[in-house]
This record gives sequence, structure tokens and C-alpha cells, in this order.
Amino acid sequence: MNETSHLPLDMNKAVLVGRVWRSRPHGGPSVVVVRDGQVLDISKYAPTVADLLDRDDCIEFIRKLSADVVCSAEELMHNSLNRAAGGDAAVLCAPCDLQVVKASGVTFLVSLLERIIEEKAGGDVAEARSIRESLQASIGAELSAVRPGSATARQLKNTLIERGEWSQYLEVAIGPDAEIFSKASPMASVGQGELIGLHPDSKWNNPEPEIVLAVDSRGHAKGATLGNDVNLRDIEGRSALLLGRAKDNNGSCSIGPFIRLFDEHFTVDSVRQAEVALLIEGSDGFSLEGVSHMEQISRDPLDLVAQAYGDHHQYPDGFMLFLGTMFSPVKDRGAPGAGFTHHLGDVVTISSPLLGTLVNEVQLSTEIPRWTFGIRALYRNLALRGLLVDDG
Repeated sequence: MNETSHLPLDMNKAVLVGRVWRSRPHGGPSVVVVRDGQVLDISKYAPTVADLLDRDDCIEFIRKLSADVVCSAEELMHNSLNRAAGGDAAVLCAPCDLQVVKASGVTFLVSLLERIIEEKAGGDVAEARSIRESLQASIGAELSAVRPGSATARQLKNTLIERGEWSQYLEVAIGPDAEIFSKASPMASVGQGELIGLHPDSKWNNPEPEIVLAVDSRGHAKGATLGNDVNLRDIEGRSALLLGRAKDNNGSCSIGPFIRLFDEHFTVDSVRQAEVALLIEGSDGFSLEGVSHMEQISRDPLDLVAQAYGDHHQYPDGFMLFLGTMFSPVKDRGAPGAGFTHHLGDVVTISSPLLGTLVNEVQLSTEIPRWTFGIRALYRNLALRGLLVDDG
């Protein structure tokens, strides 16, 4: 794995929040911030990231804190990307803890067409190529300028129904209601340098590089980070009702390296204008690159937050929200027309200049470390470290 900085290009301006696993004295996660290139442990002030993000004065609070140095940011990145070396060095965890992880689906035209392809192919990759060409010719242009939920979208829906070209994926792509689904439970996400998992039943799958919003318990977007919404195309393609099996497996959700909080230097507009790059490197010499442009998203990031949170649904510990991707790799790997699927050992690198770089290696969900440290384990650990405070 590349051991370059993996931090935002303007890191000296960035307010970065994360979690670090510290082996001593009681082996557990600590909430940290990065200041002047150093990683500071602020757990005694904010035992969880959820607690920190719920503060109205979050930015000012962080900037005024005096806290112990764990190590340099560069050292932390090196340790996190070289976990196989072992030892007691601090390593990054996913930067969220108590927050449930939600995801938005079908928010870009390209990913919409790929979901319809999966549906029509019934999860069979061999059928995808001809269906892709047909769809792009028949409805690609019609969908490109449609605003979801608009009168034009309703008219197009009626037209496509009459032509027998309607799909459940079109409903969430151009209809009034976005697809918002549960991607991972609290504490289940993996972070920088950890292994990501594919269900062993899947033979057609891919990474989904996305920006992820960190939202507090009042539904306010407080910052953003990067994520990999690992996707099993054949399983979801067999039936949309298998979405949970396709999306939520051991190691199927990667987030990191840090949450960058919104401030005067980084705002929601920065997310709206961001580019997210993807690099897949296989041990077989295969390489694939792509870029998602957030300006092409069909629904505004804050509209997606409002679809997830409101009078209809609250999140008392906040939530993380994947915003979707326009990247669905179709480059052949192996036989012509076979399309792309992961091989074990692939290294997936997701990057964006103002958020840094997230790196993970692909293995089977049944073979990577089992998920054992959940919410109860977290609170037992915080109690052991004397970090639980009764707010009365």
C-alpha cells in the first residue's frame, strides 16, 4: 500500500476528527483530533464521536482543547496501512461509533443505469453488456436532465410505463422519494488500512467510492469523510429484496480516514463541488481508475439528509450518510465481455483532495477478523478507563 500522507491537501486548515485504537492501558478506541500534524487524544472531553458532534460549539471546543499527543499524523497513517506488522502502535478505526450508517442509492445517472442492468440481467454478468448498450440508447438521454420529483419526472414515468421500460430503480432515481437504506450497524464499519469483506456467494461485485456525511442527533450535517459502500451486484440483481444481504456483511462498510468538520474553510458547498477518485490495483497486475463528480448528483446532499431524518425518523446518536456514487466499473477483467469483479487481494484506494485517502484490501467476509467489539464492549471499555460521565 502507498504510504503517502493520505491527509487533506490543506490539512493545516482542516478540523479532523477520528478514532484511534490504543492498546494501552486498557485496549480500546479513543476520540482524536489532528492539530499541527499531531494526533491528540480528546477522549476525556468527548468519550464518543457522537458526543462530540452533538456539541453546538464543536469547532470552537476542539480548537481550544489541550490534550495529550498520541503520535504524529504521518506515523498514524503508516501504522494503519501496515497492520500486518503487528505491535502495540496506535491505528485508525472508522471515525464514527454510535451512529448508525445509512446510505443513499441511485443518486447518479450512471449508477441508475447499472442498477437497471443488474435487475434485467437477474444478476448474470454475461447478460450485462448487451443490456447496457440497449438502455443507454433507449432511455439514457431522457433521464439526464430530469429533476427527481418534478412534473417532468412524473410525465417521463408515465411514458416509460407505457413503453414497458419502467423499473423500481427509476422510481427512486426520479421519483419524490430517495432510496435510503441501512448500510451498517453502529460500531460495524472498518477504517483506514483494515480488510474489507465480500460475501463468498458473490461472483460479481465492486467498490462504491462515496462521500459520507456525519450528521448529529438533530439532523445537522456536521462534516464529511470518504466511504466504500462495498456492493454485491449479482446478489442484489437477483432480487432487490436481497439488498440487506448484498450490502451488509462483515467488513462491507469502510469509512475514513477522518471526518472533516464543516467550518469557514470546508462547507457543504465543498462537498457539492468535490471529485472522488477511485483506484483498484490487483495482485494480477490489473488496474482500474475512475472519478465521480459530485456536481452530477441528482439530489442535493442536504435533501438526502432531510429524507433520512425528520418528524418521520430520528437518530438520537446521529448517523452517517453515504451520498451515492456515479462509479460502476464495467472494464473487462479477464475474458472479453466479462465486465469487472473483485479478486481477493485487490487494493482499493478512494481519495478526494479535501478529505484525504481511504485504502483497504479486499478479502472474504468469512475470512477477515470477526466483528466482536460492539456498543456494550465500547461502554465497558469507557467505564474501565474512567471516561463515562453522568451529565445528570
